[in-house]
Amino acid sequence: MRPILMKGHERPLTFLRYNRDGDLLFSCAKDHTPTVWYADNGDRLGTYRGHNGAVWTCDVSRDSARLITGSADQTAKLWEVSTGKELFSFRFDAPARSVEFAIGDALAVVTTDNFMDHVPTVQVKRIAEDIDDQTEESALVITGIKGRINRAVWGPLNRTIITAGEDATIRIWDSEEGVEDGLNSEQTRKKPGAEVAAPGMLEQGQVTGRSRDEGDGPTLDEGGGAQQSAVQLQQADEGGGAQQSSSSKQMRAATLRAVSSPASK
Repeated sequence: MRPILMKGHERPLTFLRYNRDGDLLFSCAKDHTPTVWYADNGDRLGTYRGHNGAVWTCDVSRDSARLITGSADQTAKLWEVSTGKELFSFRFDAPARSVEFAIGDALAVVTTDNFMDHVPTVQVKRIAEDIDDQTEESALVITGIKGRINRAVWGPLNRTIITAGEDATIRIWDSEEGVEDGLNSEQTRKKPGAEVAAPGMLEQGQVTGRSRDEGDGPTLDEGGGAQQSAVQLQQADEGGGAQQSSSSKQMRAATLRAVSSPASK
């Protein structure tokens, strides 16, 4: 295995997500600009411009047609993956911390932070097949959680929503009624002030709790002195190269917005 170093972000990275085929990698950072890369060679395919704050999270639909992102600018945005076009913007009263498409991509769960006088929420949005029919209306709003919600993911068959956050508790909610399953929700306190973090594990049926210190993640400094964040992959050093899947072929034929202009800080 040999590493692939993908440079392009200008501030610390916040989230990474592969598409279902595994040929595209989406990255989020505090530089406001989600980016998509070819996973096989690390080439930057393009960026998604429109957020005015740090982008905390993203998810991509099963067919790699749409991307959803959540940002500190108090919006979650839908994008067309192949062109970089912003399709729709969901507006909130607080930063959007976590987003995830449901199975079938007809729903998305979004969490918002406790911000000023606003309590943290878990909101379910309907995702219209025709973007002209898209609305901001929430199909479900869950409140009552204390502290920031770090992550929310869908349970099996979209029947439940699983949340984890600063209250050191993993909670399971009925996705239709918004009622907590008190029997199966689990408190995972490691030490006073412990925080539950769920870095992409919940959707795989694994739940982990860990304490996390405050502060930003590590940043990589480029030799020239300009601070950049980098994504590093391990690539198999085999002849012939990796075979491109259907979504990657379609992406090569599409035109994304120019990536040469520097992202706003």
